[in-house]
Amino acid sequence: MTAIALTIAGSDSSGGAGIQADLKTFAALRVYGASVVTALTAQNTQGVQGVHEVPADFVTAQIDSVFADLKVGAVKIGMLPNPAVIRAVAESLRAHAGGLPVVLDPVMVAASGDRLISQEAVETLRAELMPFVTVVTPNLPEAATLLDEQEAGHENEAVGQARRLLERGARAVLIKGGHGEGRESVDHLLGRDGTLRRFAAPRIETRNSHGTGCTLSAGVAAGLAKGLGLAEAVAGAKTYVTEAIRAADSVPVGHGHGPLHHFFALWK
Repeated sequence: MTAIALTIAGSDSSGGAGIQADLKTFAALRVYGASVVTALTAQNTQGVQGVHEVPADFVTAQIDSVFADLKVGAVKIGMLPNPAVIRAVAESLRAHAGGLPVVLDPVMVAASGDRLISQEAVETLRAELMPFVTVVTPNLPEAATLLDEQEAGHENEAVGQARRLLERGARAVLIKGGHGEGRESVDHLLGRDGTLRRFAAPRIETRNSHGTGCTLSAGVAAGLAKGLGLAEAVAGAKTYVTEAIRAADSVPVGHGHGPLHHFFALWK
């Protein structure tokens, strides 16, 4: 049976992040991708020039349509621009996706530094979605925002923030270390049972890292859609995103922070 994953996220008009990165990741990992668009962005490798939010009732209509016809195996959630859309997604997933693995990538700020959602939306995300999903996948700035704390400066602080996110209601946390420093990029997966897993990969020097977080969380969702356990899905996604970053400079796009090479294994 064909594995199907659904992404609920914003559209990146330059194709490097958001819905477009998610669908590329699903395809590269041999998973059929469906999509629900929550926002349109006027965006390129140099920044975000505008955001057009999709009405909450139409987000609900898209989710209803997908689940009425497709046998979805996992859901990835990305950019949710406002509290109304967050509540619509939460209500729809409770109706349709009970028991399905759900990956929440709490997209709040673009790689360019442009803020994408309001503080009220952050608070709604914490209350309405974080306790429901299988795993939340913040990077270091996003984890700090979710906790109203300073950004973690080293691994121990990052793990401490993961523990506090569990205390805030998360069922599992994958805290991503791509924004950190050092020779390795280290992610930590922490579950309610207290098991801590460390996923490390060499830090690759490149300016072309647009869409890295979207790609990693979509990779986790793809693995879960294929029936993998959470730790195995994270390990596979980490390997995939590392190689996509390593190959990014071979397909230069735009004049700013270009995208990863999602199809590095296919474009020989």
